[in-house]
Amino acid sequence: MKALFAGLALALAFAATTIPADAKGCIKGAIVGGVAGHYAGHHGVLGAAAGCLAGRHMARQHQKAMQNPSPDQGH
Repeated sequence: MKALFAGLALALAFAATTIPADAKGCIKGAIVGGVAGHYAGHHGVLGAAAGCLAGRHMARQHQKAMQNPSPDQGH
């Protein structure tokens, strides 16, 4: 079973290089969430979905922060 997840993670990582930028963060989050969900009680699909949403949210926050640097960061 671990070999299956390792192969799936590798395939998704490879596929992430060809997915458009609007899915940025989703692939990484889905991989991490899927693995965590699987080990937390065999809820890999639920974990992958939650990880995708969290990854996209974090990627958007990072993108906004890079576009509008706040003056209190000391740069």
